[in-house]
Parts: sequence; structure tokens; C-alpha cells
Amino acid sequence: MKNLVLIGMPACGKSTIGVILAKTVGVGFLDTDLLLQQREGKRLQEIIDGHGLPYFLRVEEHAIRSVTCRDTVIATGGSAVYSENAMRHLRRNGILIYLKLPYEEVESRLNNIKTRGVAMAKGESLYDLYQERMPLYEKWADITVNAAGLTAEQTVEAILNILGSDKKE
Repeated sequence: MKNLVLIGMPACGKSTIGVILAKTVGVGFLDTDLLLQQREGKRLQEIIDGHGLPYFLRVEEHAIRSVTCRDTVIATGGSAVYSENAMRHLRRNGILIYLKLPYEEVESRLNNIKTRGVAMAKGESLYDLYQERMPLYEKWADITVNAAGLTAEQTVEAILNILGSDKKE
């Protein structure tokens, strides 16, 4: 099986849905944000605050390009789509699944934007970030799942239906 790679905005549920999806199809799970934190020995926000956005994006790309797993659900950081090299690497052995949410839903879920480790320029608004990233998610997505108003379990079911899988818990 190819890896199932989840992409999308911060707070769209990539990590939560990824764990449930991995359990449902019986494969491993990897969160590239956690991999990055482990490698750097710091939380995402500490990396951004201490070294700046360009450094963060560089080490994020490096962490993603180091991933060599198979049969794994991979949750990426929302900023992974900024790196052409990282996305090509993930696509080589994976199906890229975009978890799409309307802006209002992202905004209502993301109440800790200042401490969560969201890769955004100083002074950039969440709306600006959303507008900037939407075309990138759409560019890289092999599959788009409209997750608006869905629970994590319903989103997993939608992914499995699109993939044509009958494996469900």
C-alpha cells in the first residue's frame, strides 16, 4: 500500500484523523511536526521564534525528505506544501489527501495560533495565510476531501469511500 499523506490547513484535523485512519486500515502513523520537534529538541513555536520562518521551513523540508516509511498514514505540517522537494518526496510513495475546510471553520478551530507553531510571516493574518495556501493544497492533492462540518470519524469514512476501501472499524 502507498502511504496516505494528509495535507491541509492547521487545525483541519490531520493528526487526529491520521491516527484514526491508521488504526482503521491497520498501518503505522507518522506526524512530521512531531518528527521535526524531536529532531530539533524544541516545540514548533520555539523553532519559529528562535530561528525565524526561513530556518523553520528549511528544517521542515529536511525532516520530511528524511521520511522513508511505507504502509503509513503521514500527517504533515500545514506549511509542508511550501516545499516542492518535500511534496515530490511524499508523492513518490504516497497518495496526497487534502483535508479541505472553509476559512470560517479553520478560524473557529484555531484558537492558539500564537503558540501552536503555525508557520506564518510576522503581521500575516490567518485569512492571508489561508488564501496563500489554498492553491498549494489544491496543486498537490491527489484527492480532496471536503471535511466541512464532519467529525474525525466521518472524515475517515469519506477518505475510505474515495479510496474505494471497504475496511472500516
